[in-house]
Amino acid sequence: MSVSIDLLLAISMTLGIYLLAEQLYRRAGRSALVHPVIVSIFSIMGLITLFGWDYPQYQRDTQMIHFLLGPATVALAVPLHENMALIRKMAMPLLVACLTGALVAASSAVILSDLITGDDVLSLSMSGKSITTPIAIGMVENLGGSGSLAAGLVLLTGAIGTLMLPTLLRLCRLDDHALYGYVLGLNAHGFGTAQAFEKSATCGAFAGLSMSLTGVITAFLVPPLVPYWMSGF
Repeated sequence: MSVSIDLLLAISMTLGIYLLAEQLYRRAGRSALVHPVIVSIFSIMGLITLFGWDYPQYQRDTQMIHFLLGPATVALAVPLHENMALIRKMAMPLLVACLTGALVAASSAVILSDLITGDDVLSLSMSGKSITTPIAIGMVENLGGSGSLAAGLVLLTGAIGTLMLPTLLRLCRLDDHALYGYVLGLNAHGFGTAQAFEKSATCGAFAGLSMSLTGVITAFLVPPLVPYWMSGF
């Protein structure tokens, strides 16, 4: 097969599977169990394995889709700008909540993993489970963990978060769209942000804000602290 046909096939397959997964997600009542990202990942994994395709080549062929993640992330600035007055009003509580949440999420995962498994690679990889994949991979690899394992843990965290958080937030009677979205973005990163935009633009804006802040805070503060979390166990 020529390079151009490989490229066209890889992009068409990826987009086609995602669109089908999106339809399944809607027909299943938007259940997190069939989140389109999760369904797409396992479907593409199955096809690549079935047909014996070379994954590095597939990754190169779909580089255009990866590139679009940048503009999509920057586009989150639009709803943030529209809610800037509310963000300024809540700036300090939001920052404290994000700082606390990011450190608790990372420290609890690392400490519990170290206590239960004693596996350094797994424990280091757990430190990035609650932030977006690109940041998690880079941070974990610099710490000596596994970037691939970190990516899988990020996806698992997002899926569990979108499955459990709506029920927990209902039990807590949290109806404010800004706070609802902030909790989703902080705990379930990209998955939670996508789910928040289904609720409202304000909810999605605050989810995007917390996802971004959590990534930055974790990347700067967690790496120096990880050795201390693990050294005592």
